[in-house]
Amino acid sequence: MNLLSFNLPLLAILPFLAAPLAAYVNRHHRLAPAWVAGFTALISLALLLPTTQSVFGGETLIQTWQWIPLIGLEFAFRVDGLALMFALLILLIGLLIIFYARYYLTSKDSTGRFYAYLLMFMGSMLGIVLSENILQLVVFWELTSLTSFLLISFWQYRQDARQGARMALAITGAGGLALLGAMILLGQMAGSYQLTDVLAASNAIKADPLFVPTLILFLLGVFTKSAQFPFHFWLPHAMAAPTPVSAYLHSATMVKAGIFLLARFFPVFSGTPEWIWLVGGAGMITLLIGAYIALFKHDLKGLLAYSTLSHLGLITLLFGFSTEMALIAALFHIINHATFKGSLFMVAGIIDHESGTRDMRKLNGLLKMMPHTAVLAMIAAAAMAGVPLLNGFLSKEMFFEQALSASGGGLTAWFVPVVVTVAATFSVAYSLRFIHDVFFNGEPIDLPKTPHEPPRFMKIPVDILVVLCLLVGIAPMIVLAPILSSAAAASLQTAAPSFSLAIWHGFNIPLLMSFVAMVLGILLYTQRKKLWDWHERTLWRIEGKNIFDWVMRKVIRAARKTTALFDRNSLQPAITWILGASLLIGLAAFAQFQSPVLGNRTFLPVDAVTATLAVMLMVASLFTAFLHHKRLVSLVTIGVVGLLVSLGFVLFSAPDLALTQLSVEVVTIVLLLLALFFLPQHTPQERSFARYTRDGVISMLSAVGVFMLTMAVLSREYQPISQFFLDNAKPGGGGTNVVNVILVDFRGFDTLGEIVVLGLAGLCVYAMLHGLKLAAPSKDIDGITWSHDPHPPIMQTLTRLLFPLMLMVAVFIFIRGHNLPGGGFIAGLIAAVALISQYLANGIDWTNERLKSDMHIVIALGLAIAVVTGLVPLFLGFPFLTTAFTYLTWPVVGTFEIASAIAFDLGVFLVVVGSAVMILVELGKLSHAAHFINAEE
Repeated sequence: MNLLSFNLPLLAILPFLAAPLAAYVNRHHRLAPAWVAGFTALISLALLLPTTQSVFGGETLIQTWQWIPLIGLEFAFRVDGLALMFALLILLIGLLIIFYARYYLTSKDSTGRFYAYLLMFMGSMLGIVLSENILQLVVFWELTSLTSFLLISFWQYRQDARQGARMALAITGAGGLALLGAMILLGQMAGSYQLTDVLAASNAIKADPLFVPTLILFLLGVFTKSAQFPFHFWLPHAMAAPTPVSAYLHSATMVKAGIFLLARFFPVFSGTPEWIWLVGGAGMITLLIGAYIALFKHDLKGLLAYSTLSHLGLITLLFGFSTEMALIAALFHIINHATFKGSLFMVAGIIDHESGTRDMRKLNGLLKMMPHTAVLAMIAAAAMAGVPLLNGFLSKEMFFEQALSASGGGLTAWFVPVVVTVAATFSVAYSLRFIHDVFFNGEPIDLPKTPHEPPRFMKIPVDILVVLCLLVGIAPMIVLAPILSSAAAASLQTAAPSFSLAIWHGFNIPLLMSFVAMVLGILLYTQRKKLWDWHERTLWRIEGKNIFDWVMRKVIRAARKTTALFDRNSLQPAITWILGASLLIGLAAFAQFQSPVLGNRTFLPVDAVTATLAVMLMVASLFTAFLHHKRLVSLVTIGVVGLLVSLGFVLFSAPDLALTQLSVEVVTIVLLLLALFFLPQHTPQERSFARYTRDGVISMLSAVGVFMLTMAVLSREYQPISQFFLDNAKPGGGGTNVVNVILVDFRGFDTLGEIVVLGLAGLCVYAMLHGLKLAAPSKDIDGITWSHDPHPPIMQTLTRLLFPLMLMVAVFIFIRGHNLPGGGFIAGLIAAVALISQYLANGIDWTNERLKSDMHIVIALGLAIAVVTGLVPLFLGFPFLTTAFTYLTWPVVGTFEIASAIAFDLGVFLVVVGSAVMILVELGKLSHAAHFINAEE
């Protein structure tokens, strides 16, 4: 099985794998992360390019691995013409951005962090365009929101960067939730969450009663991500990001994600009146708003941001027309927009980098200082304006032609053509302003730096994109026809219609519309100052951000009031609300079913041992409640409760649970002892009779409610799932210890989630306690001074003698866990207790000198082993975390079992050891530092 069998998942995963490496190599050399990012993009291209021949031949390549097939969840990737086009845009533009950012970022910027974020964002976008499973697509969709948040807020010290990032995350994150709802509904209507099945079921989906709600949810996700009206306002505020980020997000990624979904699900939704009005209406409004406001922005990036809005609206409007030729025009303009807008953003970054400002009121006459940059900017801006012999002109002509075709007849026949001509007029005007105000129009005014050409290699990415603008404009059929035809066929799910990208179509109405837009755009630019004055007097305060800020203030205020109602900075009111709500819900359920509490099932007889154990457990629990103000005493009674629970497990033949409970009790008691050392040793007694009464009533009612619910379940006949595990533990998992087989075979994914949470908990505790210094009490509750010898010799001697034996017991419990009571979790707790005993008996310094393992690495290694164990069967064509086993026969040893689950259990073992030791050692260090502080005092 060759590497190309896995090229599609590797394409999406590789940037995520390279991101930590990019962050790490920054320690050795500032430019090393750029090399890592560049090589990652090149390797990804190498994985993608072998698919082009098949895709151009009309094939769709799909690679699928089972994950949770019962709910339709799979790791599934596909590449067809549409996915190939977008993946090439993401990787090629991304490679140019990586190269450009190497010169743009200063020595003060963290290149490791920047390129790590950029790679994660690149992987997220690749995951969207290559996903075959639509639920998987939503996961990558949300990852783009998170990673773009990190990129936009890269300059964290700037308030506008933080605000812009939060706004983008709020808008696109909310849209992602709507998209999730749409995908779930689509999967239900199509009977599958595979994209191929959803596209094939387009007729059934359109006939479904839930079609309109699904379309609305879908478009909410699309419009928020691609900044379509009324969610357009977040995009210009994302300009606080570094210019390479802006160039990447606005040209080939982020905002194009929503556009990609319009193309991908075109057969499912298009052609309906709802699609035409919603998509076409939003696109037309966004087209006009963006084109109009762009003319009034004095900041270079601000002008480009609003022009991006306008062009996104243009593409969305084309999809709204719902014709095959309009789709081809939209796909063509997606490519063209990526080239000229990417180059213009990089030009804006060069100007800012070399002059110290992006204010066009100061940037004048730069042609003589930056001639090379000026030529590049003029060509790219002309392409944006739609000047002939450039790529923007061709797609604009196709746009005008489709606007005429979609206008229909009647009195409104000229409405759409007039609107798009007006938008094109403003496009010419703001493109002309970009050229004239920056490179002509007199001399510079109070620039922070003297402008000059940037380093030669910084201009290479712009050179490449500008050359593409020229090549596509002069020979479009040669350069783009294959990829455009393939992408259109993939989007339409049928053969692409014949189309022509000729430079000259004769004298026709679209050409006349272009000429009118050019002339009016030039005239509009000559009258720009009067228009600016009018705009400043009337419309400048109207902005979507103001509405967003008002809504957010209201939401936050309501959240604070709600929180204040339920949260009184005390656990007791919070628990009261939780228990009270649970009681009401339980009573409502019993009242609704109106059936007797007890069923007809015969109860087992109560023997003396069980009764005694139950009474002892209740007494110990009551002692804990009544003596809680004496913290050390209550800790002892809690330990008694845990011991009695362990005995209960033994009584009911659950040795694994008993071992786990005992091990957990030891670790938690030590943890609580270390934590209580820094807390008051006596809890003030509650003297309020009303509170005693309230808490007592709630406690009794809760106890009665839990008892009734338990009896209602246990007194009725039911079919337990335990028999399935008993029957399949040996043949399915190869082990006779059913509990361990469940944890590492049948419910391995659940266990993986648990150890991830455990590892995160250990890291969180470490982050909170590391370096913290607290003064601890020097005397106990009776006023007796603590011993100055925290490490008694007898304890040191005994723990050193017992340490190898405890580790041997842990290894023994681990090895036998698949067939006898034990396993990685229990063994990990025992090994953790062995290590903790050394720290407690011999001190932090002594133990660290001899046990030099970094628990961070232990946790990471454990998680890596567990994940790799799950991925191996995935690459062999089986569901994630599928286990395998066999039997080997060796001389002398005899026949014994070999199971892949032992590797997963090893990961569990390492995470448990690392997390438990990390938490308790940090608490121990805190105690050690406190003793040192007290000794100094």
